[in-house]
Amino acid sequence: MTSPDIASLPAIPRDDEGPVFRAPWEAQAFAMAVLLNERNVFTWSEWSARLADQIAAATARGEDDDGRRYYRHWLTALERLVDEKGLVGELERRARYDAWAEAALLTPHGKPIVLPRR
Repeated sequence: MTSPDIASLPAIPRDDEGPVFRAPWEAQAFAMAVLLNERNVFTWSEWSARLADQIAAATARGEDDDGRRYYRHWLTALERLVDEKGLVGELERRARYDAWAEAALLTPHGKPIVLPRR
């Protein structure tokens, strides 16, 4: 299996050294997609198609393609593929989303958000 060619992805925020992330969650979402691809959960073609769908939907809604929302599209595409592949059930994903939102609200600004252990 070959590694994905991240240079071929559209509008990926980057500097001279490669991809850049504005927040830790962006790097985590990026890493999850790459890892799931490396583990043959989905092909890079499947991944690219879902990401392209998300970006096209945002464009259709009139969102500017300025790169600020790129990893939101990335995360939504990842969630959709995870749902399609049945890796995590909808209820479990929603529960984790809710747990994250609650932890974020309870975390002081500037501190890392930590999810409770389950």
